[in-house]
Order: sequence, then C-alpha cells, then structure tokens
Amino acid sequence: MLGKILKKIDTVVSNIEEWLLFVIVIAALLSLFANVVLRYGFNYTLAWSEELVRIVIIYSTFVGASVAVKQRAMIKIDAIVQIFPKLKSGLTFYSNILMLIFAGMMVYYGYQMTHLQFLTSQKTIIMQIPLVIVYSIMPVMGVMLFIRTVQVMVQDFRNR
Repeated sequence: MLGKILKKIDTVVSNIEEWLLFVIVIAALLSLFANVVLRYGFNYTLAWSEELVRIVIIYSTFVGASVAVKQRAMIKIDAIVQIFPKLKSGLTFYSNILMLIFAGMMVYYGYQMTHLQFLTSQKTIIMQIPLVIVYSIMPVMGVMLFIRTVQVMVQDFRNR
C-alpha cells in the first residue's frame, strides 16, 4: 500500500519536473527568437528577454539535475569501474553518499542565500522579479536531489 502511494507521488513529481523543464525552455526559446527577430529585423531590442533567459538557465539547471539523478544520467567518470568491475557497487554507493552531502549543502547554503535575498528585498534589474524567487530554487531542488538520490540508493539495494 505504501509502495503504491510512493510510486504515485514519484510519478506526479516526475511529470511536474519534466513539464516544468519543457515550459520554461520553450518560454526562453520564444523570447530569444522574438528578440533576435526584433533586433535584426526592426533594430529594436527586448531588454527583458536576456534576463528571462538567465533565470530560465538557472531553473533548468537545478530542475534538470533532479531529473538526471532519477534517470541515472549524471555525468560520471567510470575508468576505475571499467578496469575493476567488482568495485562498481562500492563506488556507486560512495558517489551517492557524496551526492547526499552535496544536496545537504545545497539546502543549507541555498536557504542562507534565499533568506539573505528575503531580508534585502532585492529585485532583478529589468523585470523587477524578487531575487528570493530566483534563489529559492536552490534549497527546493536540494531537497529533491536528496530524495531522488535516496530513491536511487533504495533501487540499487533492492536490485542486489
């Protein structure tokens, strides 16, 4: 029963992550396309377009990291595993522990940075988006990275 509920939550969260990536990248592409057409066709520039793309790159990087951990698509150097195949499970476990530490650091330091932006009430220059919104992705995705890494570790343990 609990397994079915967790599986359903995982499916919903995965769909949200993938659709969020799709929507924000499409928004960036459309704004960049419009900016290029206006710049070279009409000698007019959208000032907010580049700022939007910068924010989208930040969001897509962090959300994409969570998706990559779940799909086991993180960049790895596996020369040692190819030389010594018996070390694969140990090195995978070690890299997952390092990922959990990294996720914890993202939550801790991301919260501190977000809190600082909240206290200073800074906004982006052109679009006037509160920077707390931009910085808040870091602790949220740190939690998601932690959860996704634990999921991968549990799957590895069950497969053994």
